[in-house]
Amino acid sequence: MANVETRRKVTAPAVASRKRNEGAEPLVMLTAYDAPGARQVSAAGADMILVGDSLAMVVLGYDDTLQVTIEDMAHHTGAVARANPHSLIVGDLPWMSYHVSPEETVRNAAALVRAGAEAVKLEGGRKRLPMIEAIVSAEIPVMGHLGLTPQSIHAMGGFKVQAKQADAALELVEDAKALAHAGCFAVVLEGVPARVAEMVTAAIDIPTVGIGAGHGCDGQVLVYHDVLGIEDRFLPKFVRRYADLGTASVEALTRFVDDVRSGAFPNDEESYHMSDDQADALGLYGT
Repeated sequence: MANVETRRKVTAPAVASRKRNEGAEPLVMLTAYDAPGARQVSAAGADMILVGDSLAMVVLGYDDTLQVTIEDMAHHTGAVARANPHSLIVGDLPWMSYHVSPEETVRNAAALVRAGAEAVKLEGGRKRLPMIEAIVSAEIPVMGHLGLTPQSIHAMGGFKVQAKQADAALELVEDAKALAHAGCFAVVLEGVPARVAEMVTAAIDIPTVGIGAGHGCDGQVLVYHDVLGIEDRFLPKFVRRYADLGTASVEALTRFVDDVRSGAFPNDEESYHMSDDQADALGLYGT
């Protein structure tokens, strides 16, 4: 576990300077959606906490990310922020919160900042430039997201690896350059071939954070519930589980259920008691 006492608060400018080809240590980002999760991720030493719209699937039970709202995101961002993590808090802008106008986009980004976010993330390439530039002009740090963009699953035909063809890979590079030029401090690359991610990483002077994009990025991100083995409905190829808390939790809860039904819980030590004289005054002595 990282020594949190000596860690400084991570900032967007600090993240922006973390390029591996310049000798920087790889960036680490994990999702969190509540205060306990944020405390754990921060204590583990992660550089960034993404309050991801993935909460729609791993917390709220939806089948995709499209159902989550800006109000949902602000609610969970606030919970993460109240844990006071050392990690940079990045709030995910959900579907339709940045698609209508730059003005509405800035208002929604501000809602996440007021809730406690220290940066926001949005999906898409060059067509999102007006929105990115508006947020940056409002002095809110922006993280981009390219490749497999889950909010576009219907347009993409599902959760499919992107930029597998040379022309699509070149388009991805141009999108990344445009996002960097617009002022993004980092870019998530999701679901793209490792060689393409390496090419994008080399082409821009801001860090890339990969998820299903190989080891050539400047950092990596995974979902909290995937790393800990809590989510069992989906297991993407790029996920490495470091624990099986889902199974352990069910086993623990089953023991509790069994103990209640057998009368083994609560025992005498787990119960509160009154003095014998007070019990006797109530006519309870000996019961």
